[in-house]
Amino acid sequence: MVEVQPHAWESSLLTLAHEAWNSVIHVYNARTDAVQLRRAYAFCAQLTARHSKSFYLSSALLPAEKRKAVRALYAFCRVGDDLVDQSSADSTAALKHWSDITLASDPQVDDPVVLAWSHARSVYRIPQRYAEQLINGVARDLQQTRYRTFDELAEYAYGVASTVGLMSMHIIGFSGREAIPYAVKLGVALQLTNILRDVGEDYQAGRVYLPQEELTAFGITEDQIAAGRVDHRWREFMRFQIARNRRLYQEAWPGIALLDHAGRLAISAAATLYRGILADLEDHDYNNFTRRSYVNQRGKAVHLAQAWWATRQV
Repeated sequence: MVEVQPHAWESSLLTLAHEAWNSVIHVYNARTDAVQLRRAYAFCAQLTARHSKSFYLSSALLPAEKRKAVRALYAFCRVGDDLVDQSSADSTAALKHWSDITLASDPQVDDPVVLAWSHARSVYRIPQRYAEQLINGVARDLQQTRYRTFDELAEYAYGVASTVGLMSMHIIGFSGREAIPYAVKLGVALQLTNILRDVGEDYQAGRVYLPQEELTAFGITEDQIAAGRVDHRWREFMRFQIARNRRLYQEAWPGIALLDHAGRLAISAAATLYRGILADLEDHDYNNFTRRSYVNQRGKAVHLAQAWWATRQV
């Protein structure tokens, strides 16, 4: 395996990941029956299908039990995101309540997401600190709407995305701690793709995730983002962002070989589908103000075939 030199921003993120690795592992302690648990997992699968077709598709490539668990993880993340996106005066309290009930050792069995997630994180021995870091990352959207540097943005991406990858890694199975840097990097890459795709949508919500220093370096102001103006400066800026994003995917790729064989295709597919969003953004003249880039059905089939072939070479 080719070793990739870590970026300067990675060291602090790796410290967070290794700290979480050694945290307490929750033991499932709910009083419930098999039927109730099965219904809870089914609810999480339906929620995943409704909110993320790409995640639902890639997770379908996992063995049945692991598929259920990663969809419970997605549902746990989705509910937290939705609480923040409401941007109401009660969002902070609601997120705190969600943290309390989802991280409790004796979960509320009347909430299907809490029940399925609690069971999954116990079965797959997911360190609790990863879930806490995720909720803290999501909560950051309630206080911070701008990021000065890419280092700051990477820290945010760790909280909301790398933590998901690290928890998914425990479900899928992996060789050991040497897999952690690759999961961290892939999470940052996936979140950066989300950010590049959703510039206009995020601005309407009052947020600009693009690093302020880099916007300034390319001569781009928030007035231009507000106007949704694609010009030569915006195109150059986006080429720079996409090139870095692709390098991160490339550097994260060797981590696929450190996953259990049965889970490699699912992660490869997720990364390949997300990289397809970057190509779609390029194909539509970098317009991420009034259009949300996506991969169509034919494109998904092509990308899945590419992921299958690439995984065979691992």
